[in-house]
Amino acid sequence: MDESLAKNEYPDKRMGDIHSEKKHQSLMAKNVNKDVFEKHKGKKTASAGWTLARAINTGIMYPESFVGIHAGDLESYSDFSEIFNPVIEGYHEGFKVASSKHVTDLNGSKISEKLSETAKKRIVSTRIRVARNLAKFPLNPGGTLKTRLEIAELMEKVFATLPGDLAGSFFRHTSMTPAEEKQLVDDHFLFRGKDKMQAASGYHEHWPQGRGIFVSKDKQFLLWINEGDHLRIISMEEGGDVNKVFDRLSRGIAAIESGLHKVLGVDSGVFMTHPVFGCVTCCPSNLGTGMRGSVHILVPRLIAKMGLEGIDEICRKRQCQARGSTGEHSAVVDRIDISNWRRLGFPEYQLVEDMIKTASHLAELEEDLEKQHAANLAKFNPAVSHPAALEGLPAGTAFNPAAIHPAALTL
Repeated sequence: MDESLAKNEYPDKRMGDIHSEKKHQSLMAKNVNKDVFEKHKGKKTASAGWTLARAINTGIMYPESFVGIHAGDLESYSDFSEIFNPVIEGYHEGFKVASSKHVTDLNGSKISEKLSETAKKRIVSTRIRVARNLAKFPLNPGGTLKTRLEIAELMEKVFATLPGDLAGSFFRHTSMTPAEEKQLVDDHFLFRGKDKMQAASGYHEHWPQGRGIFVSKDKQFLLWINEGDHLRIISMEEGGDVNKVFDRLSRGIAAIESGLHKVLGVDSGVFMTHPVFGCVTCCPSNLGTGMRGSVHILVPRLIAKMGLEGIDEICRKRQCQARGSTGEHSAVVDRIDISNWRRLGFPEYQLVEDMIKTASHLAELEEDLEKQHAANLAKFNPAVSHPAALEGLPAGTAFNPAAIHPAALTL
């Protein structure tokens, strides 16, 4: 933790450097100055004893962060609303705290958009996840070893209630065997608690106690326990059947909620919610749906032409974002991760539609580049014609004239 913040003092030097930076300032930095800090530094929230100093530590330690502030419990959003509200409105463009209200809708039958055929051929996998937190505990940045262990123990009981294709096994970080760990690594399921910004927020306190991964038998329904938020509920599979993945997610959330009702002996109120923001999360960026719906799509020619930054610019205009080949902060190879950018103020099914439309658009751009490339080759060598030159090539692969016609070897 920053030395000044650890003493509940305003970090003059670091914040001065941040405020003098013209290229980038986190949303937190735009809304916190010395006067604001002094006004709120004496407050402690009821559930977690969360302070403004602890809330803004990530943004002070890592000025490159986009948001830079985290909540420690539900009360954080009201006790420090002078800071959180403008941060929320800054991230979730168009959402107005005073007049807007989030509405959750996980009804997959309302998804009216369909992936184009060319997009379906290029999509490697589909993954949709949501964040959920349990109402009876503080959020993890403000939690303790005890609360983390209690969450894991509670969820282990809930997992035993899951029916049919949602049933599976729970692997705790502290007790999984080397073979189990290797399999989770090979499947790309294991989270490791090594993100520096999450560490600064308090996510990784008491690592690896209370952490674990639930995996269904078919490996298409997963939960991360205490990775950041209490629950990260994930539906995934190879290919581009977005509707199927979304329907499984919806069923999974309902089954988890039902299991919590059964284990806790209550009829409602198991997930932490806010009357305006909907589902409550540690980071303001995930408020509302807590959802990221994504596809990995093969677009090697687009990547070569404009890079991740250029593709991301296209996606942002369509309410989505582009990330590296294996997610945020990862390298770009032959594929990219396309996901919804919006979280708050829009129903889940609409955010899935954002992703579908963007993926189809990028697939069309990639196809146009392939056709242009084939046409250019044909100009130099009539033996390589189009569209026949593309026959038999898997979607998204590089064009190889030598594999199409022997005469192409003269190129």
